[in-house]
Amino acid sequence: MPRNETAKPARVLIVDDHPAVREALALRISRNADLLVCGEASDLAEALQLISETKPDVAVIDISLKTGNGLDLIKRIKARGETVRMLVWSMYQESLYAERVLQAGALGYITKEQATDKIVDAIRRVLEGKIYLSEAMTEKLLIRIQAGSVLGQGHRPEERLSDRELEVFQLIGSSFDTQEIATRLKVSPKTVETYRFRMKEKLNITDSKELFRRALHWVEENH
Repeated sequence: MPRNETAKPARVLIVDDHPAVREALALRISRNADLLVCGEASDLAEALQLISETKPDVAVIDISLKTGNGLDLIKRIKARGETVRMLVWSMYQESLYAERVLQAGALGYITKEQATDKIVDAIRRVLEGKIYLSEAMTEKLLIRIQAGSVLGQGHRPEERLSDRELEVFQLIGSSFDTQEIATRLKVSPKTVETYRFRMKEKLNITDSKELFRRALHWVEENH
């Protein structure tokens, strides 16, 4: 439900690395009198700066950013003690990321496929301090809680990867080489190789080419 018309509109920060996507979302949000776009950011550093400057009530955050990663951004925002509530919207399916973003500190997850009709409702729900997920994902999490399961114990091997390992896995599947991944994540190539080694162990893979094939398939499957 829209907020009281006499109240000030809620301030919304959009964090996405595609200008056209930010523009389209800002236009949709601006059609609602109870919401106001107070800023747009394309990467982690810019988002953190704008949160300090504009004091948004809610931040709509993509997983893939120009530099950095949406999950990392959520963790940094929480670590700084910011009061902004966070909703993740992404091209990736909920199956792996929804639980991760909730654990990191966000209140909701919506895919860009869903967002056309539901993004404003999702923003309003998160503004109320409530969780927003699809019905299917909500049911999945409730079943997992009932069974006493936690993240990393799902049926898909990729669920065993840490947040950082999954980020590297995604970049491998997007055809980034070791040096490019190191530069993007601001770590050493040796650190990236360590992540590769751990991923192969967790996914029961011995060959780097097979790791690439698995990562490529995962990226294609989750778009």
